[in-house]
Amino acid sequence: MKSIQQIREELKRAPEAELPALCRIYEEDERKGVQSLVIQTRKRLEKLEKEITRLDKMREFEHKYEYLGYVCGIDEAGRGPFAGPVVAGAVILPKDCRILYLNDSKQLTEKKREELYEEIMEKAIAAEVGYASPARIDEINILQATYEAMREAVGKLSCTPQILLNDAVTIPGITIPQVPIIKGDGKSVSIAAASIVAKVTRDRLMRDYHKIMPQYGFASNKGYGSREHIEAIRKYGPTPIHRKTFIHNILEQE
Repeated sequence: MKSIQQIREELKRAPEAELPALCRIYEEDERKGVQSLVIQTRKRLEKLEKEITRLDKMREFEHKYEYLGYVCGIDEAGRGPFAGPVVAGAVILPKDCRILYLNDSKQLTEKKREELYEEIMEKAIAAEVGYASPARIDEINILQATYEAMREAVGKLSCTPQILLNDAVTIPGITIPQVPIIKGDGKSVSIAAASIVAKVTRDRLMRDYHKIMPQYGFASNKGYGSREHIEAIRKYGPTPIHRKTFIHNILEQE
């Protein structure tokens, strides 16, 4: 007879498809420890089933347009911060690609975003980012700079998409057909993937800036206007990565 620890390891390592049959086998085992493991595994399967159902719903737009060819999700990170670039992500996923817990980047922990980023980059047909610098944001405004970053991300893709699924916006200057989807990062797996790629790329960049300019707290605030960040701007002045059009009110209040 297998020990409870052996059964625990077996259930832990078994492929999802084998778990229901294993549960049926081990539910005959009267040991309390084994019964507990069966209950835990069934709960795990229920959670997995709900997640798969959620992801299937998030593929509705991809399924609707996949007949056209490559479907590309577009999203950005960093429109609101006082410092750092705006970053756009463009991601083409394979048909019926399953990446569990893929969601709007804002709904995920930093650790989960990092994990999903690696899986997206491994599984994606193509994934790229585009940037618009703080100086460019000041020059042409944040919306136009966001569009530039999005065009750059699309232009860098290794294959040309036949349709773009965008989070809420229609990007000017692109001939590829576009579908703007309100709150698209929670409704489309492609847009969700793009939001994670953009967010993780930008957060990593802000952590690098923190190493150079630690007094502003970029590693934690990511350039957003936290109280500590505002106080640092007033104390030390703006840096080359601050958006002058975003912080002029702070400087005027000194």
